Amino acid sequence: MGAVNNVSVVGESISHLPNLLSGIFTKLVVAVIIVLIGLVAGKLLGKFIHKLLHEIELNKLIKKSAGIKISAEEIISSFVTYFIYFIFIVMALNQLGLTTVVLHMISGAILILIIISILLSIKDFMPNMFAGFFIHQKGFIKEGDIIQIDNTKGKVVHINLVETKIETKKGDIIYIPNSLLTKKTVVKLKNKKLS
Repeated sequence: MGAVNNVSVVGESISHLPNLLSGIFTKLVVAVIIVLIGLVAGKLLGKFIHKLLHEIELNKLIKKSAGIKISAEEIISSFVTYFIYFIFIVMALNQLGLTTVVLHMISGAILILIIISILLSIKDFMPNMFAGFFIHQKGFIKEGDIIQIDNTKGKVVHINLVETKIETKKGDIIYIPNSLLTKKTVVKLKNKKLS
């Protein structure tokens, strides 16, 4: 009797398989159509925005008002294009029922990128800051001192937490990271004039 029930359960499962596969296939086809529509819409809208911004001469306006040359027309139109792509891809993933999984993965990747960029930005700042504290605490270099580090000789103009500003005999200004001052041999010259 148990074997007969198992066979009927397997038979029912097999009979529902075509309906299940057709449902998945239909969702997949709709998702692909949504992505294709998104690609076309994003491209068209991006070109339209670019033409619109070019008509009002946004790049020239920015250059005239701010004095910087930037291709804002291209940047804004590309942003609009990729934003439309993103919206339609999310709609396609929603059609497939994968939206939350993919959005969690994307947010995790963005969080990892933010953490990595923060770590990379402070990797040079922290040693220079600690070296700046060390220089201020020990006072072995002061503003007005004439120093030589490697082949560079100059007058210390300013010391802050991150770097030391040195003026050479020719009037060149050199910024030396404080961590370099603590690692290299710094010769403090007794002569108060650059020669």
